[in-house]
Amino acid sequence: DSLKKNPDFLPSLFILAATYSRLNMPEKARATGAEILRRSPESSLAVMRRNLPYKDPEVLERILAALRRAGLK
Repeated sequence: DSLKKNPDFLPSLFILAATYSRLNMPEKARATGAEILRRSPESSLAVMRRNLPYKDPEVLERILAALRRAGLK
């Protein structure tokens, strides 16, 4: 729904890619990851690690692992 209202809002794509990955939908996760990189080639897990304010480091690591499986580096 968020992407329908604002298709250029990249955080929604990150959430979608991680969700597909966590739901064991690798093709959709990788396709969404590729779309993120097409729109924002400078996107990386290092940038995400710096910018995501999670108190629990385990939650952050799960998100980053899901995005890694989606093709982000």
